[in-house]
Amino acid sequence: MKKFFLLSTLMLCLAATSAFAQTNVFKPKYIKSTMEAAVKWQFKNPKHDPRDWTNGAYYAGVFAAWETTKSKAIRRAMVDTFSTLGWTPYRRWYHADDIVIGQTYVDLYRLDKKAEILRPLTDTLAKLMTQPYPTRNIEVITWWWCDALFMGPPTLVKMGLTTGNKEYLRKSDEFFKECYELLYNKEEHLFARDLNYVIKGDGKDRYEANGKRIFWSRGNGWVMGGLTRILKELPADYPERPFYEQLFREMAAKIVSIQQADGLWRASLLDPDSYPGGEVSGSGFFCYALAYGLNSGLLDRATYLPAVRKAWEGLNRCIQPNGMVGWVQPIGADPRKNFSAESWEVYGAGAFLLAGSEVIKLK
Repeated sequence: MKKFFLLSTLMLCLAATSAFAQTNVFKPKYIKSTMEAAVKWQFKNPKHDPRDWTNGAYYAGVFAAWETTKSKAIRRAMVDTFSTLGWTPYRRWYHADDIVIGQTYVDLYRLDKKAEILRPLTDTLAKLMTQPYPTRNIEVITWWWCDALFMGPPTLVKMGLTTGNKEYLRKSDEFFKECYELLYNKEEHLFARDLNYVIKGDGKDRYEANGKRIFWSRGNGWVMGGLTRILKELPADYPERPFYEQLFREMAAKIVSIQQADGLWRASLLDPDSYPGGEVSGSGFFCYALAYGLNSGLLDRATYLPAVRKAWEGLNRCIQPNGMVGWVQPIGADPRKNFSAESWEVYGAGAFLLAGSEVIKLK
């Protein structure tokens, strides 16, 4: 099965090489047109409730596409979608997955300044910050899985800076650091997906075939994407900013050290041989974060610019002419689901769009 997967991957890459070689994927015109194609295809192929966590990542990318292209059609599509839904978050007030869409609400509010955009989100976050996470006789931290660091913190940070309510910022720092202390491996500089992947005892089923611990590409991609969105917001003199910058640099150094020859990252970061295909959603978030690190001066050009260029080239080999972003691992909680050129999910498109929004700014 693995040999077939490798062969099909090679054939796809060879088939695309001739046409791809004629394209300068770093030209602003090309980046904008590709982002517009990805948005157009995804809007024509909807999946999940627009407020679901999958679309939370997608619409973060859609807003970034609007910022990049200034397309009136993209902005109108977002406003129409969320106006129809009354600007409400998703079902669970306590769950980071269901407030991630709030990032896009805040971004759109900053453009239109309409109070109704923020009112439902404000009510939901009031519950989040004052009521305990509902569980059955056990106490858990609010953000207990690493993906939550993309979902929750940027929403709270954006709200705090937009409304002037510092309690949003304080809670975001508190919840983020709880997750960091629980899941961040300070030797590998990567996050476990959740407590099930923090190895204790024998834990043989929590190791990869090569004996390495399991660190999921997309999970760590969500974290890097979340850090990027936090750092893009926080003022330079914010007291906790050095913590986020240090974590960002540590993870960036690790991530660039395990980038594969095709510019992408594998579903399992420390066992690439078991997962030969480049995975676009994790890779897209890594490209987004590393490009932001260059654009903001947090990362040095000599080390990271070649990695970003390779990543963007690799990502562009995974988008089809019609705008469909393929090679996206399906929904899951670990690296073990297979995927192919035809595998797509809305968060894969979101990661691609976010990456493009930063790559286009490279000098």
